Amino acid sequence: MTTTASTPAARHSAPKVRLRGERSPLASTALHLTLIVASVIAVFPVLWVLLTSLKPAEFATTTDFFKETTFENYTNLLQNTKFLTWFGNSVVVAGLTTLLGVIVSASTGYAVSRFRFPGKRGLMWTLLITQMFPVAVLIVPIYNIMAGMGLLNKPAGLVITYLTISVPFCAWMMKGFFDTIPREIDESGQVDGLTPFGTFWRLILPLAKPGLAVTAFYSFITAWGEVAYASAFMVGEDNLTLAGGLQLFVNQYGAQWGPMTAASVLIAIPAALVFLFAQKHLVTGMSAGAVKG
Repeated sequence: MTTTASTPAARHSAPKVRLRGERSPLASTALHLTLIVASVIAVFPVLWVLLTSLKPAEFATTTDFFKETTFENYTNLLQNTKFLTWFGNSVVVAGLTTLLGVIVSASTGYAVSRFRFPGKRGLMWTLLITQMFPVAVLIVPIYNIMAGMGLLNKPAGLVITYLTISVPFCAWMMKGFFDTIPREIDESGQVDGLTPFGTFWRLILPLAKPGLAVTAFYSFITAWGEVAYASAFMVGEDNLTLAGGLQLFVNQYGAQWGPMTAASVLIAIPAALVFLFAQKHLVTGMSAGAVKG
């Protein structure tokens, strides 16, 4: 039998086999350019608002960002408007929504995950279906309900309204997260003499910190940045939240870009702080909650 030895020329002409996941120089360059363009697109609006807030009012619509840097917009916003009142109202509403949202979502998710009770399937379907309705459809019915309960123009009305948005989604997510926690932990708590609530409080919740972080973050963002309900349910400058207060800077004749951009920057700070606090749990919590439905 005759074997043909591979010559250096044959080895040189053979195509290079790339390993799995290895990209060509052209593909790698195209990928990096795409990522750079996407990053610029994502950062540009935020940077534009920040730089505009540092410009005098007469230069608000120009591209001369560093011509005359000033903090006049911030001082005017804090001293000549009721921004601090709106900020305080938003903190109260968002704080209560976050606290109650975590409590209700965690307890509901745990009950649906661990117990069998009449109406369980109906409850799960109700939580799912309530997420299908757009805000525009629900404003009038919820407005009439709040008016009948005397909760219009009160923070409690907004808190209840925001809970109807955050709790269904968060309860479903927490249910999926609790499904990933072994039931043997509940059984060990029962052996040690713990009540169902004691098992939930002492054993399950400490293991559910990632899911609780996602629930808290979603509930806070829902209340902090919502506009439609806040504008419809709250009137009077002293009762407005930040979402409603910002609309006062826009009228039929134009917009006050200076104070509006300054307010936008200040409003983004608490949301960024909450995100930084919860970010280490966000990916874990969202992925774990999506494992089982």
